[in-house]
Amino acid sequence: MSFRELLQSWRESAAAPRTVNSYAVRLPLEDAAQLAALADMFPGRSAEQLLTELLGSALKEIAAAMPYVAGQRVISTDEQGDPVYEDVGPTPRFMQLTREHRRRLAAQRPAPQARAAAPKGKAAKRKPSRRRA
Repeated sequence: MSFRELLQSWRESAAAPRTVNSYAVRLPLEDAAQLAALADMFPGRSAEQLLTELLGSALKEIAAAMPYVAGQRVISTDEQGDPVYEDVGPTPRFMQLTREHRRRLAAQRPAPQARAAAPKGKAAKRKPSRRRA
């Protein structure tokens, strides 16, 4: 594998920033069986990684599937000069709520230096320093 391929692989499998929250779910039997099958087929991925990636894909599809509902107010014009009406469907509310929750969740994350210094799985503990006079 070349360095270019290695870098591409790292970019493709780079994890997005995570929240401090964790979510426990009880899957329906068929979904759990399919998840286990995927974990067997892709041994480099844990069930948690697969769930995270599947959920991310599903949420993107839901956002894309939300219908555009034209309102009364013209917000711009397109390339042909036709009016573009504001979207009064569920998409603007979903996007606004997503931004609000993203800000709140990001504020709960520890600072980058604290994350890097903390041992994996444990909070960093500082020993009191003793200064000699």
